[in-house]
Amino acid sequence: MDHSRVPVLEALEEFRRRGDVVYGPPGHKQGPGVDPRVLEILGEGLFRADVLSLNGLDDRRESQGVLARAQELMADAVGAEHAFFSTCGSSLSVKTAMLAVAGPGEKLLISRNAHKSVISAVIVNGVEPVWVHPKFDAERHLAHPPEPDDVRRSLEAHPDAKGMLLITPTDWGSCADIRGVAEVCHAYDVPLIVDEAWGAHLPFHPALPAWGMDAGADLVVTSVHKMGGAVEQSSVFHLQGDRVSPEVLRQREDLLGTTSSSSLVYATLDGWRRHMVEQGHDLLEEALRRAGRVREAVAGLPGLRLMDDAVVREGFAAGIDPLKITVDVRELGVSGMQAAEWLRAERHVDIGASDTCRISAILTHADDDRTEGVLCDALRALVEGADSIERPRPVRLPEPGVLELEQAVLPRTAFFGEAEHVPAEKAAGRIAAEMISPYPPGVPVVAPGEVITQEVVDYLRSGAAAGMLLPDAADGSMETFRVLVR
Repeated sequence: MDHSRVPVLEALEEFRRRGDVVYGPPGHKQGPGVDPRVLEILGEGLFRADVLSLNGLDDRRESQGVLARAQELMADAVGAEHAFFSTCGSSLSVKTAMLAVAGPGEKLLISRNAHKSVISAVIVNGVEPVWVHPKFDAERHLAHPPEPDDVRRSLEAHPDAKGMLLITPTDWGSCADIRGVAEVCHAYDVPLIVDEAWGAHLPFHPALPAWGMDAGADLVVTSVHKMGGAVEQSSVFHLQGDRVSPEVLRQREDLLGTTSSSSLVYATLDGWRRHMVEQGHDLLEEALRRAGRVREAVAGLPGLRLMDDAVVREGFAAGIDPLKITVDVRELGVSGMQAAEWLRAERHVDIGASDTCRISAILTHADDDRTEGVLCDALRALVEGADSIERPRPVRLPEPGVLELEQAVLPRTAFFGEAEHVPAEKAAGRIAAEMISPYPPGVPVVAPGEVITQEVVDYLRSGAAAGMLLPDAADGSMETFRVLVR
């Protein structure tokens, strides 16, 4: 296919050339209706590109196929049979993907280290989750993806499951054995969905971890805004084989997606695909060299522990994305949350994610010598200035098995059931009616329907007191818990 073509961008360019005057949404009419004070910050170009697809870029009755051609090019670029653009981020895309495989009351295997958007999908879709627990790294206090044998055992125990949802790479960069899990799923003739939100760049360089389509996954969801070059909320479904019907996937997306799709998202997805096909290998080659230099610098700093290929050698993960610089900071005597706050306040460096133990910075093809130097200098300054940071309040990190809570009630039933608030001292033994997700990265410690334990109460209360952000809990201080009425 001719990857020099960018159908959405070309349609937008033609729209401007014609000088169409629109008498429909958006109400700002490509900029004239925007407050000049807003234009001063956001720029006129943003609003000039904000065109509803049916207003000139395409036609409802006699489609010019603009979006269809752009999606065909995307599928060709990454080795998929079909690609579908989404303007609502992978938070919605993963809900759509799950609903295309399992409906209300049906079982779906789900890796329990899933983002809160996956748990939300379980609630919205009414799916019965069969949790496949990740491999827990006690020393690093880190969850890595489950392995093929974990999936096989779950399918043996639940032969009526409709498929499997696997999360890889994780928020911290460790990767699953996608091919092994796909082979297990296909032996049971069920599809494998891969939530590869952090993996949009993977198809474009052989030195990166395996890309889901290449490794046999049936349906892969990516967030191009995370590691790619498209604007926020840009997401793509990638589909191959006949285990998931493209027609069904389209219908489910139409059910959940917006009817006012953003041309901004479509255009940047289109342009990113062209950029990667034409220059992606070289750009990522340079990014990998840059990441190697940053990793070498971090490894030489006292008090910082870099997550590297040791997690592969130790059998915790099948691979690691070298562009994710995940660093344990506990030996500095600070928490990851404190380190992130210090870097922002003192060095104007915003870290991608942090938790009690670590921080994580992502590098992409967009980084250059300046940003490489800024990150390395900031981490050196953190090491030198760590003694000036107030000692962290202790967080009662649970043992690995403690996080495998009993699912007593289906998440949907618990979430919509009659609930009450109880003091934290009385929460143990009760059934949660809410999600509680330290954010970032946003993996729920407690899902609706799970039985709360004292160890989890102690962990969340001590974490909240130490600065852990819990945005979805009804009471972010963890003084009370929302539970089902007995």
